Amino acid sequence: MKKNRIIFHVDVNSAFLSWTAVEKLRKGEKIDIREIPSVIGGDEAARHGVVLAKSTPAKRYGIVTGESLYSARKKCPEVLIFSPSFSIYRESSAKLMKLLKEYTPLIEQYSIDECFMDLTLDIGGLSSMELAQLIKSRVKKELGFTVNIGISTNKVLAKMASELEKPDKINTLYEDEIETKLWPLPVGELFMVGRSAKEKLNKLFIRNIGELANFDVNILVSKFKSYGRLIWEYANGIDNSKVNSSDEVVKIISNSTTLSADITKLEEIKKVLVELCETVSSRLRKDGRCCTSVTVVIRTNNFKNYSHQKTFKNPTNSTKSIIEISNTIFVEMWRREPIRLLGVQLSGLCNGEVKQISIFDDNSDEKNAALDKAIDSIRQKYGVSSIKRLSTLKGKN
Repeated sequence: MKKNRIIFHVDVNSAFLSWTAVEKLRKGEKIDIREIPSVIGGDEAARHGVVLAKSTPAKRYGIVTGESLYSARKKCPEVLIFSPSFSIYRESSAKLMKLLKEYTPLIEQYSIDECFMDLTLDIGGLSSMELAQLIKSRVKKELGFTVNIGISTNKVLAKMASELEKPDKINTLYEDEIETKLWPLPVGELFMVGRSAKEKLNKLFIRNIGELANFDVNILVSKFKSYGRLIWEYANGIDNSKVNSSDEVVKIISNSTTLSADITKLEEIKKVLVELCETVSSRLRKDGRCCTSVTVVIRTNNFKNYSHQKTFKNPTNSTKSIIEISNTIFVEMWRREPIRLLGVQLSGLCNGEVKQISIFDDNSDEKNAALDKAIDSIRQKYGVSSIKRLSTLKGKN
């Protein structure tokens, strides 16, 4: 008899606000911003910022994620607004993943603040609920923030379980609980059903997940193609996808960030590119590898994506080289639209010891390598935000 899988979905509660709160408390702040009306957003003065995360007290005023800071301020004049710090968020995320890997190497990081864990072979002598409680308690005690944990036998049910009741909760969603826990939910809350699909499903008189699960799948396929079958399967709790562990051979190292507000100034864009390049190049060196290609990805404020790639003459893991080629790629392909997301991908990965030497090389490569090693060492000891390049500081180009 095939053993049922044990899948956890771990999701940080109001991640950006929680991680900002933890950092402020660590630096001596007396007030926990999670306990007062507060939000994480962009530049309020520019009137372009949106709410990225909100505290529970802010939620009571009707403030929702994605609305403008101007609107949030109208709902709650005394709300405190804090700018996002993605270096702190990446550091906090890394600490969480390090803790979770003490329980299983089979972890798939789905986003900066959530992941799947396959504990089928690593459950030990504990029940699923006991292990989830242990993990949740350790995160709260050791890292200072709370998580929701969803438990099931596959990824989609585990993810839906983690959304059932928040914050700081453990929820299950097993096959025999689908009808009572999953089906009554509005269809728009199903994983992979966005606003556009929700509206189209509503026109078919499909209002909740149960109605989708019991709808004729052939009609769904005729109207939505393969996507129709996918959401029908999800509504019925069917998902055979595996947890793709990061311990498997990595073919691409990438990092991207959704910006708190649209940006159009080249100097601001380059600051973001520098931070992205520093992150991916550091991971490259940590893995003992080099790359041969760099890709820069752009998403506009109209949610249109495009990208461009360039290849190095010789494999490299130099932050300076990766920053320079990323800047070149960006300038060549940018169409001057406001940007909502930026990403940098490294590919063509190879052993870090492999390097083609040119007779025209000077000793600058050795100096850059020494600088990278020193920066990596400082950040590993004191944290990602302990040292920054001058070009990323406010008011510097």
